[in-house]
Amino acid sequence: MGNGIQKNKRTLLAIAVILAVMMGAGVAPAAAQASKVICTVETDRAVLPAGESQNVVLKVTLDAPPVPAGIRRPKVNLALVLDQSGSMNGSKMAQAKAAAVEALTRLGSQDVFSVVVYDTNVHTIVPAQSAGYVDRIIRTIEKIQAGGSTALFGGVSQGAAEIRKNLENDFIHRIVLLSDGLANVGPRMPEDLGRLGAALLKENISVTTVGVGTDYNEDLMARLAQNSDGNTYFVESGVDLPRIFAAELGDVLNVVATQVNVTITLPDNVQPVDIIGREGRIMGQKIELFMNQLYGDQEKYALVEVRLPAAREGDQLKIAQADVHYQNPFNNRPEVSQGASHVSFSHDPEQVETSANRDVVREYQLNLKALAQEKAIELSDEGRQPEAVTALKQSAEKLRQVGRLYKDSELLKEAEAVADQADQIEEKGMSKKSRKILRTQSYQQKNQQLSQ
Repeated sequence: MGNGIQKNKRTLLAIAVILAVMMGAGVAPAAAQASKVICTVETDRAVLPAGESQNVVLKVTLDAPPVPAGIRRPKVNLALVLDQSGSMNGSKMAQAKAAAVEALTRLGSQDVFSVVVYDTNVHTIVPAQSAGYVDRIIRTIEKIQAGGSTALFGGVSQGAAEIRKNLENDFIHRIVLLSDGLANVGPRMPEDLGRLGAALLKENISVTTVGVGTDYNEDLMARLAQNSDGNTYFVESGVDLPRIFAAELGDVLNVVATQVNVTITLPDNVQPVDIIGREGRIMGQKIELFMNQLYGDQEKYALVEVRLPAAREGDQLKIAQADVHYQNPFNNRPEVSQGASHVSFSHDPEQVETSANRDVVREYQLNLKALAQEKAIELSDEGRQPEAVTALKQSAEKLRQVGRLYKDSELLKEAEAVADQADQIEEKGMSKKSRKILRTQSYQQKNQQLSQ
């Protein structure tokens, strides 16, 4: 896909230049809203072997436009939910406060800001209000003290209650949850938080989770983020918290599409096999996926495996149509983008081989690596460490083989990283830190989260 994406980005740049000229000539700023999400549908090979049925990987890419110049960004409704249990005492609490202030100072008076803290109990210390009251809010944040247990579920629920005070208004809704320990008050299982995340997503509320140190439950945090379409981070030291919060606010302040529904329709003779990495559902010949938000100048994608019937030499076949419906947050209007994919068939092996789309191949292999990391965690949890190591080594070898075949430096680099992970686990076992790294990396890969 490399050439296609570069072409698309050049086209978007050209559009931006034209719009800038038009605006300079007195054209209304609303013209800058013309940029749309670009949808492309590609296969791992454009030419397939004739005369045999086979599986093909589809990549449905959503290329988000940059934030339009000259238009006020969407307002943000942000709730910080901070762990103040006893384990947060000291430098971690100091850095958490600094991170909260970092988030606040990136907002404007049109935005809404709230802070909920939790230990054994849950307290709203900054009710939802204009983020313009900077000095007053900072004084409140500075008073936070650590002590008590960890009522994580209640903290998120109370953060959602603050968000709901402005749910009907045109805001980007986000909860940022920070925790360094295991939930031990109220619901505490990953399934409990997963259900909460799914319910919040239906209200267009995403939850980003930030785990600090090595004692929090990464399965719980990842499930909550996954089911609400938020980001997730693992920070070994509290020193990194202000940087992580700044990165997260960078995403939230650059939302260019919301309520993104992707429907992939297959012809009757093409059968869906699997959705790779992302959550979604297969219903007959349709595959549906949902993303709460897209960020400016970023790419999100979904990988789908389908099975094609045997075809004759020279045949051409349309194998997928993608329809993307989303809300433009700058004018609150629904918009639609579409893409389709076609393949042809040949008995010439060289023609098949040279038609490979290296971008699709790369992303497919990286997502298989993410799934292998999850499998390694599962095997290790069951006490089957040698098998966990084998799963990672096999993933590394596959990355290495494909990387050499296509001279892909990114895959070769990832192969070495996964091989190192396997060696460390083989030598020292699955430590808390290594487990958190595997879980976080897997999540970030499958969701195309820019790692921090």
